[in-house]
Amino acid sequence: MDVSRRNFLKVTGGGLLLSTLGINLQPARSYAHSLPIRYAKETLTICPYCAVGCGMIVHSRNGKVINTEGDPDHPINEGTLCSKGAAVYQLINNPTRLTKPRYRAAGASDWKEVEWDWALDEIAKKIKGSRDRTFTVKNEKGQVVNRCDGIASVGSAALDNEECYIYQKWLRSLGLVYIEHQARI
Repeated sequence: MDVSRRNFLKVTGGGLLLSTLGINLQPARSYAHSLPIRYAKETLTICPYCAVGCGMIVHSRNGKVINTEGDPDHPINEGTLCSKGAAVYQLINNPTRLTKPRYRAAGASDWKEVEWDWALDEIAKKIKGSRDRTFTVKNEKGQVVNRCDGIASVGSAALDNEECYIYQKWLRSLGLVYIEHQARI
């Protein structure tokens, strides 16, 4: 006769004792649930809030984000997220989120919605104007410095390394010397 632990308890009366204590000796049953993310596309990304750089998994279906969660394989957060990171889903799926640029003219009190092309052109014009007005080719000693003293930049910790590298190259190509980063402030 094969004697297992379960059979031993049944034969010796231990099962009766355990069952009177409220311990169920029946095997546990599991039920499969259909998860909403089952056929969703998984994208690995970084949380956009602070300089920690926690890894996130974003699930999307038909171009719409349906779930966000911490990445358990990420070495920084190992699947955990702070309250802001855990609520990033609400940042994406928010009916009051602005999706078009707004512009308030000098002296105006109201903002108006504008097109992206117009807004980007205006930003480029203002950057070029400031750079042209404040660009220094040579300092007082006659040394070539090629710098722009009229523009400063404070970078965002939400950028990943590759984005920071490209951003830094662009700022240096403009001649900026006043470059700071959120993580250092």
